[in-house]
Amino acid sequence: MMGIIEKFKFIKPGEVRTRFAPSPTGFLHIGSARTALFNYLFAKKNKGSFILRIEDTDKERSKPEFEQDIIENLKWIGIEWDEDLYKQSEREDIYTKYLKKLLEKDTAYYCFCSEEELEDQKQEQMSRGLPARYNQKCAQLSAEEVKKNLDAEKKAVMRFRTPAQKIVFNDLVRGKVEFDSSLMGDVVIAKDLTTPLYNFAVVVDDFEMKISHVIRGEDLLPNTPIQILLQKALGFSQPEYAHLPLILGSDKSKLSKRHGAVSVAEYKKQGYLSETIINFLAFLGWNPGTEREIFSLASLIKEFSMERVQKGAAVFNIKRLDFLNGFYIRQKSPDKLTELCIPYLVQEGLLEPVFKTESYPPAYGGMSISQKYRVVETKEEVSFDYLKKVVAIYQERLKKLSEIIELTDLFFKDKLHYDKKLLKWKDMSDEEIKNVLDKLTEVLSEIKDADWRKKNLENILMLEAEKIGDRGKILWPLRTALTGKKASAGPFEIAEILGKGKTLKRIKQAGGLIE
Repeated sequence: MMGIIEKFKFIKPGEVRTRFAPSPTGFLHIGSARTALFNYLFAKKNKGSFILRIEDTDKERSKPEFEQDIIENLKWIGIEWDEDLYKQSEREDIYTKYLKKLLEKDTAYYCFCSEEELEDQKQEQMSRGLPARYNQKCAQLSAEEVKKNLDAEKKAVMRFRTPAQKIVFNDLVRGKVEFDSSLMGDVVIAKDLTTPLYNFAVVVDDFEMKISHVIRGEDLLPNTPIQILLQKALGFSQPEYAHLPLILGSDKSKLSKRHGAVSVAEYKKQGYLSETIINFLAFLGWNPGTEREIFSLASLIKEFSMERVQKGAAVFNIKRLDFLNGFYIRQKSPDKLTELCIPYLVQEGLLEPVFKTESYPPAYGGMSISQKYRVVETKEEVSFDYLKKVVAIYQERLKKLSEIIELTDLFFKDKLHYDKKLLKWKDMSDEEIKNVLDKLTEVLSEIKDADWRKKNLENILMLEAEKIGDRGKILWPLRTALTGKKASAGPFEIAEILGKGKTLKRIKQAGGLIE
């Protein structure tokens, strides 16, 4: 293992240029977001530049909606690039220039072998226990034969004459890495002069964009030797490489959908905050060397170093993700948290905004859009301040924003539907429950509207509980009658928000279950 001095040479400010180069063939994966973050942090720590390059040469699988998703979600988590967005589909002339250069130097050639021929070659080699690689059938075709085939529009690809040699490079994460290129064969680098494949296009782009450090997942490590050989053939400088550890699920298998959401957009939809995602991603393969767990993006830039990126796989711990999200939710102001929660209530069909004019756009959840909302079921108008009270009593319990639906739906329903067994505290009989509900109605009815406050409600009802000798016999039926749930916020907070009329109505509805 190389020492730190050998692995990390002194970097002058501004020399570092990193890039994130996703293919728009799917939504932004959480693992890809981790790669983008590490590139961004390394560049910013060294006062360098971070580049975003969309690798959309796969015309069949690349979709505009995936590209848009990548751009939007990078911005959402706070990762901004320093130059205009690069797209490989707009750089065909550049690739053509370098492909022609390789053809002229005879370090690349046209291959006209059919898929059937290639499969036969593969099977024959494997039957003899040899590694499957191209047998160079087309490598020695004369210029006349090549021209004849091209003029006849015979299907072809372009192959690189891979020199057989040891490829050795220093990986900033893994240390010294060696490959034997004789096992590769002559790899395909382009379908034609305007359609390069990944290994060729990435080499050209990294050179043209002056990329100094290629930081990517270790699944791309096997591509590195052929890219280094292409750099040498084209006379390019070689960037530094750093291959990040894989991300595994909690069962130590490759992270997949069965471990939960895998796209950044899905985590956002579930109600994870952008600062949570950033903090969580940073610890997937890196640690600060201290017990500190909470980092803002700015503090990550200050503390990040490649020296502390681990070689071993990172484990995706959903419990830690929930812990971090709960922490950041608790840091939100009541106004901001309510603003973030309202869209979930609207989408669920519990609320709808009341716009002051027809000119407001149909976008929900922002205080600048609507200060009033309508309960869909009852058509009752509620203010933003009312919703803030509803959200506030659950701020300590929320692990993700989407949970606000199940926790608070009781405030947006006219009648609750639940099993009467929920009203029972321990071994209470139906008659005892009925008597408690009647007593609650009697006591609460005497409280004036002006005195309907949490503290006053608590003082009065706790006196009644002391008379019975078991506070659970009062508080459990009351809380359940008001919420219809096994768990919720306290009955006094809920009763205060519901108000006297709705509280008494809920108790009466609960009593109807007993009769």
